[in-house]
Amino acid sequence: MDAFFASVEQASKPSLRGKAVVVGGLGPRGVVATASYEARAFGVHSAMPMAQARRLAPNAAYLVPRSRLYWAISEQVMALLRELSPLVEPLSLDEAFVDLEAGGAAWDEESARRAGEKLRADIRAVTGLTGSVGLAASKMLAKIASEQAKPDGLRLIEPGTERALLGPMPVRILPGVGPATGDHLRRAGISTVQELAEAGEDELVRLLGKAHGHALYAMALARDERPVVAEREAKSVSVEDTYDVDIHDRLRVGLEVQRLADRCVRRLRGAGLSGRTIVLKVRRYDFSTLTRSETLRGPTDDPAVVREAAARLLDSVDTTGGVRLLGVGVSGLADYTQEDLFAQAMPVPVPEEPEQGAVEAVVERPEPAERQWHAGQDVRHAEYGHGWVQGSGLGRVTVRFETPQSPPGRVRTFFVGDPALEVAEPLPLVPGSAHPPARLGPPNSDRPGASPQTPEEARDEGGTRGRGDARQREEAEDRGEAEDRAEAEDRGDSQDRAEAGDREEGRVREEPEESGEARVREDPRASAAAAPWAQGESWSGGSSPSGEARGQVSSEPASLPKSWSGTVGGAATSRP
Repeated sequence: MDAFFASVEQASKPSLRGKAVVVGGLGPRGVVATASYEARAFGVHSAMPMAQARRLAPNAAYLVPRSRLYWAISEQVMALLRELSPLVEPLSLDEAFVDLEAGGAAWDEESARRAGEKLRADIRAVTGLTGSVGLAASKMLAKIASEQAKPDGLRLIEPGTERALLGPMPVRILPGVGPATGDHLRRAGISTVQELAEAGEDELVRLLGKAHGHALYAMALARDERPVVAEREAKSVSVEDTYDVDIHDRLRVGLEVQRLADRCVRRLRGAGLSGRTIVLKVRRYDFSTLTRSETLRGPTDDPAVVREAAARLLDSVDTTGGVRLLGVGVSGLADYTQEDLFAQAMPVPVPEEPEQGAVEAVVERPEPAERQWHAGQDVRHAEYGHGWVQGSGLGRVTVRFETPQSPPGRVRTFFVGDPALEVAEPLPLVPGSAHPPARLGPPNSDRPGASPQTPEEARDEGGTRGRGDARQREEAEDRGEAEDRAEAEDRGDSQDRAEAGDREEGRVREEPEESGEARVREDPRASAAAAPWAQGESWSGGSSPSGEARGQVSSEPASLPKSWSGTVGGAATSRP
């Protein structure tokens, strides 16, 4: 799929079509999940820190991901692929290998081309989006062909032409060659695939080691015997959060670990799995990452057992300098639970009942927290219908009312607590189509058929999830994680994008919650008749200059504000 997340947002929001759109975490430590091709023209790309993306493309629309919608559309695409062949190997939400011969869909170059063209047409008809198809005799070459076909194209590499095609390409085109390996080869005078092949196998083994050297030499000769594997067994289930501000309070660190343990168990149970090894991950203020693990006597999916094990692991970690990331995972998975774990979890104390005649204490109920609205979130208003959040701040939320089939809509501003405004489900991108209701959330593990995401998990995760059955590497939350990504690529990770957000094998990626508050800047090109607050600019006072009450102010149809985006904390500001 072409710029999948951003393309979905543009298709569902008419006012964003043809404009720069960036999808990802909007907090200070968020990263780009996907950028539209309009945003890529400014140098924005996946896995880039969001702060850097804002500097490169200040006028782009910055939205939080809507992973439930992406998951539903991904299932529609994967269903089309499974019609072609029983051998479909998903790499992420938006990418998969398909063995056409196994399904009888292709037996020569011409039949393969026809199958590819039909697939592209079917994807457009079912989803309203575009996809690119690469056809070749091996997985490595098909992947390269699909990248060359983007956007919205088809590329077939004819048998016998592989080496001539690969020869002049940079070594980074090959799976497993990341930034570090690429620099190492460049210092050795090797910058193209042809030079890699000419160096010889012995030289590559000397430079890169036995396993990596042999593998790269084979790929330089266009040899790739890897089969298409339809099913992959889960190796672990984990969740983690990166915090916008380092946590120094030890008590809060402990509470966060308990919360992550509960979320991990929900995913574990949803997949019908249990695990024997509990893993705690802590990234400290200086980017140093510590991992601690404890193996139980048998597999479990008991939240009390996982919480206590994680708490014991936390006791061995020094967090006095501050913590920027926490994660809890379970590995050593099994599809059964060991019930005899009486010594692994402390009994839960039963609260004593008060004696008769005791005076009940009056508990003061806290004031309800202010509702949070996230940039890009689907909403529905009792009077104006379906729309999406364009920004929020200073107690107000700005909504643009439009649907995938409507023209660009009007903008209206409401109080954040307006009872007429509520969260809504995304609308289908294609009229008459419906997203698969049973798969409206990312699974709780990487096993097919796992249960959909619960509302509690969706609230915890802030709607920023990708698919757990993929092998996409973790998104780089910061420069330190970008270095981790380079190392992962050198170990054989062939994926150099973060569009799916969770491509690592058997792991479930977690993102921090975003407040969804927004800064809004007025578009100087907008009609002079449109008031600033009608264009999404925050304002204060009991009524508008024209006397209209807040929540009833409308704009002229459609120009998108020149710059608007989500931010975390602080009030919204307007910048002319």
